Amino acid sequence: MRAPVWGVGAVVLSLGLAAALSALAIPLGPDGDWGARLFPLLAAAALILAGLSEFRSDQRGMPSEGGDSRKVITLAALGVLYIWLIFQVGYLLASPPVIAATLYLFGVRKRTTLIVAAIIVPLALHLFFFRLLGAFPPLGDRFDILDHLTFL
Repeated sequence: MRAPVWGVGAVVLSLGLAAALSALAIPLGPDGDWGARLFPLLAAAALILAGLSEFRSDQRGMPSEGGDSRKVITLAALGVLYIWLIFQVGYLLASPPVIAATLYLFGVRKRTTLIVAAIIVPLALHLFFFRLLGAFPPLGDRFDILDHLTFL
């Protein structure tokens, strides 16, 4: 017998609605454009859609993936570790080991793939958010590689 997932859908939908309301409280840009609201609203929309899809899958009787509690706990621990590492050594040094560990947790076992993803993903995200969009990267308190790599 399958447990209903409507509870998960309700929580995710609620989070999405709360995030959308919070994002709408962000002031418009100087030219009246969406500015800083855009990415929080997109994230909120993704949460709302995910919550609605949980309701829909439950109504159709589709089996939801059984949650392996060890994976959930490990993923939560990786999230906490990631935040702590960012405060210690900054985004660029904290991301590669956490990305590799997360991919490994989700079944990626090929060493080359883990290494390449751990290098390419943080660099690509860094270039997109911190160079192209002009956001400020989270810097480490103890050490930050960006202090030594001025070309990034």
